[in-house]
Amino acid sequence: MNWAEVVAHPSLQDLPFKIELNEYGQVVMNPVKLKHSYYQGRIGNLLQNMREDGVILTECAVWTRKGTKCADVAWASIELFEQIQDKTETQIAPEICVEVTSVSNTTKEMREKRKLYFEQGAKEVWICDEYGDVKFYDESGELEQSKMFPGFPLKVSYK
Repeated sequence: MNWAEVVAHPSLQDLPFKIELNEYGQVVMNPVKLKHSYYQGRIGNLLQNMREDGVILTECAVWTRKGTKCADVAWASIELFEQIQDKTETQIAPEICVEVTSVSNTTKEMREKRKLYFEQGAKEVWICDEYGDVKFYDESGELEQSKMFPGFPLKVSYK
């Protein structure tokens, strides 16, 4: 199964959980809590308010050598978005890809996703844990703060 087939499949519409494809073309489902959705929205709002030269994408489908991965939140420059906006999935990762983890995600899985997003051109990958703590990465490793969004908070809160 490829991503276009997943998107078009009637039984996979309006699911209450996140789906991705693994490297074997199998649909992988991850149930999420409402707090996960809150962090997605909050991160997207913060990003949009910090810079106006890009767009916010949620559940952004990125083709990788290990299947289609969906960044919970992504920030793409206007220039990149103009190239990818009509695609079902993009082979060029947005400049920022954010994963909001849940208890079912492993450290190994997040490390692999970071690697895959970087292979597709991401400049930074952020990981927000189930407590709202955000870690920033570029290809060299963990950063003290984002280089592209230096004022972004280390913790996403309800306030």
